Amino acid sequence: MKAFIVTHYGPGGLEPAEVPTPAVGPRDVLVDMRAASINPLDKMVRDGEFKQLIKYKRPFTLGHDLAGVITKVGADVRGFTVGDEVYARPRDLRIGAFAEQVAIDAADVAIKPASLSFEEAAAVPLVALAAWQALVEVAEVRPGQKVLVHAGAGGLGSTVIQVARHLGAYVATTVGPADIEKVRDLGADEVIDYTQQNFTEVLSGYDVVLDSLGPASLEKSLTVLKPGGLAISVVGPPDPAFATQIGQPLLKPVMTVLSRKVRRRARTLGVRYAFSFMRASGAQLASLATLYDAGTLRPVLDRTFPFERTLDALAYVEQGKANGKIVVTR
Repeated sequence: MKAFIVTHYGPGGLEPAEVPTPAVGPRDVLVDMRAASINPLDKMVRDGEFKQLIKYKRPFTLGHDLAGVITKVGADVRGFTVGDEVYARPRDLRIGAFAEQVAIDAADVAIKPASLSFEEAAAVPLVALAAWQALVEVAEVRPGQKVLVHAGAGGLGSTVIQVARHLGAYVATTVGPADIEKVRDLGADEVIDYTQQNFTEVLSGYDVVLDSLGPASLEKSLTVLKPGGLAISVVGPPDPAFATQIGQPLLKPVMTVLSRKVRRRARTLGVRYAFSFMRASGAQLASLATLYDAGTLRPVLDRTFPFERTLDALAYVEQGKANGKIVVTR
């Protein structure tokens, strides 16, 4: 089958290839991929940014998000049958969405929202899980709290806005001038045009900030939190709790060092810092599917590419051109 595999770490490390159809274990389902979405995480994994933490054996197929049709079911799998239309974010070390077929642990799979096309459904799993886990599990957002979301027009930010609103929060976001109406339509209560305003000068007293931009934005975000408020980053630096999450507690001292600066700054300001790295969960995707079918949440797509142009799709995301999710289709 055709796939896009990481042969070596670095910008040129992803290549098209012919690979065997993946083996299907007793707890797996084999999915015929109809659409897969591109995430910044794909670039990070391709470039080896997590190679010390998530130890892939090269060559491996890249791709963290997909929607498709089940063509084979493992002997121990219950609740899925051949022909089911599903969506998934396969767990780490089992990724492989940039391929014609992928074997996925059934625990990571859910029935696709009936109201969404394959292209729309493929845009959902990673960002929806990341938003839900950060806001519900890490931040425990409650009605009436104030949440700041950076880059609200992007794939993750647009989902975080919607989930935060669903949870009853007052939502602010930062975007460029072209996206102001877009994020208002998604439910943002307050919109900061970063080309005209410094968010630190107009926002204060926030309970939660979710940052996906990096160290400079994260450090500024600490200053708009109320005492005891929480800044969550999905791009790092990883904190000691992340070592436990990935099953490598011996790495806690390393994570402590990596996040020391931001945690020290947070303590000085009387606020908190957490790193959130989403985990696969078919059960959560099943719950989220009901929110998409109800119209409470909706995917935000920029454009699609044919599967053969997966490299072009990834380059488009890397260039910062994406205004929503980028999807490849078969």
